[in-house]
Amino acid sequence: MDWHLAGSQGRRHVNADAAASGTPGGTAVLALADGIGDTPAAALAARVATAAAVTTGINPREGLLAAQRAVCALAEGDCVLVVAHATPTGYRVAWAGDTRAYTWDGSVVRQLTTDHTIAQYFADRGVAVAPHLNNIVTTSVRTASPESIGEVDTYQPTALLLTTDGVHKGLSASRIAALLAHSPTPATAVVNAAKGDDNATAILVDRSETRTATLHRLAAA
Repeated sequence: MDWHLAGSQGRRHVNADAAASGTPGGTAVLALADGIGDTPAAALAARVATAAAVTTGINPREGLLAAQRAVCALAEGDCVLVVAHATPTGYRVAWAGDTRAYTWDGSVVRQLTTDHTIAQYFADRGVAVAPHLNNIVTTSVRTASPESIGEVDTYQPTALLLTTDGVHKGLSASRIAALLAHSPTPATAVVNAAKGDDNATAILVDRSETRTATLHRLAAA
């Protein structure tokens, strides 16, 4: 299993995205954070959160709680975060905020996480709101309660894509799938296609099963 990272600062003054990986207890763990704000404090919070999140192989929830303790030890700064543990049959994922996780089977991209934003809160209740409310999170690493942490498990050994909102707020799932399928450097292709003002970071965890399926599909096209 390989993983690939790509990122862009966009037009922000600071790159407040951060990523980390680890293998505590033999478990492959990846974390991706997006600092809240365009400040050094936001960037530090993201770096501290990801570093702490990959120190435990128990489960991704414990990684997120470790990140929370680390961020709360700082005088200021906050971030959103997604943590993923690879398992023999898939992934376990926990998140706070609007950093996302997707699976990709070589053809279809499926979003695993649900954004913790005001817009998503109202969308779940059938209420349309102003687009800017997509940018306001309801949960962050510093503020998350144990009940508000999102968790999901998937039992298919597909590829996994983690993105900050600078990537996914400008790209549909179908567009992301096309980029992943047709680029030799898919994480970079996704980031480059976002072309926004925000920091944009993507991590692609590539399993041999997905690579094989993609090659077979392209050969048959």
